Amino acid sequence: MTNKKKHMDDEEVNETQPAGEEMPVVDEQADVKLEALQNQLAEAQSRALEYKDGWQRSQAEFVNYKNRVARDNEMMYASMKGDIVKKVLPALDDLERALQNRPADDAWANGIELIARKLQNILEGEGVKRIEAKGAAFDPNFHEAITHEPSEEVESEHVIDVVQNGYMLGERVIRPALVRVAQ
Repeated sequence: MTNKKKHMDDEEVNETQPAGEEMPVVDEQADVKLEALQNQLAEAQSRALEYKDGWQRSQAEFVNYKNRVARDNEMMYASMKGDIVKKVLPALDDLERALQNRPADDAWANGIELIARKLQNILEGEGVKRIEAKGAAFDPNFHEAITHEPSEEVESEHVIDVVQNGYMLGERVIRPALVRVAQ
């Protein structure tokens, strides 16, 4: 009985493992498939990272583009505003000259003064500031010298008098002040 049982056990083993085929061949095929799948996964992950990187770069470029367009629009707006203010300044200068030479107690002079103040308030509301120059050190960024004169009251290279007021819009000089400078 032991021989017969032993023979039956051998047959059972042979049923699970057919004769002539070895178990490592099946394992080899599985390893090849697994390796191929791992390679595909690695390639897919690599492409996903590449696409993500490209997408992030595109997003950053778009944000930079939006910021650049906004900055360009602001600069263009400020430039256009400055051009309009430059056209209005001569009228304000004329009103100020008229007020400097006005006769005493004239009703029309009070009206001109009111108009000049309103115009100055409008310009100030838009961010236009007058360049204060009288007595200040001469700065070619803000002043334009029309004469150099000897002066005992004012230090050398300082503004004696303002011939025409200068104006700034924000940090930008719209028109430099025309000044007389002490030698």
